[in-house]
Amino acid sequence: MRVIFQALNKFSDFLKVIGAIALTIMMMLTVVDVIGRFFKSPIFGSVELVGFLATIVVASALPYTYKVDGHVGVEILVRLLPDKAQTWIDIFTRTLTLVLFALITWQMFLYAEDIYKTGEVSMNLEFPIYYIVYLLAFGLLIFTVTILETIYQDIKKLRKLNIK
Repeated sequence: MRVIFQALNKFSDFLKVIGAIALTIMMMLTVVDVIGRFFKSPIFGSVELVGFLATIVVASALPYTYKVDGHVGVEILVRLLPDKAQTWIDIFTRTLTLVLFALITWQMFLYAEDIYKTGEVSMNLEFPIYYIVYLLAFGLLIFTVTILETIYQDIKKLRKLNIK
């Protein structure tokens, strides 16, 4: 298990870098497009490109953000509970999250396959959309495995709390 989780961590870090690069490109593209619009020569397809890059940012940032607890959460009451109760609540909520994102990931792969079969392309650039949807589905798959890893760590933590 340890080897799998180490590989997952390295892959999550790699995705984090990809997301940072996509965010930087998205920012630069937007700046250049705004300046171009001022001079009456915008970048053709910039809205589509920014949308594609935003999808890449989301897909690549989710696993790392979840791993470092970077998502917003309300824990006012939970913090008052004992460690064991907090861990049980974490396991329960993460299991629900795992089920939800496993379903979303599965449906995203099915959606990408449907788009591939129909040959749907973007409106202006005529870029095949299924590439972006498959990329999002893959990012969601890594995110789902990251949730599974976190549940595994919580169960280990719960066992330690039971021993004490």
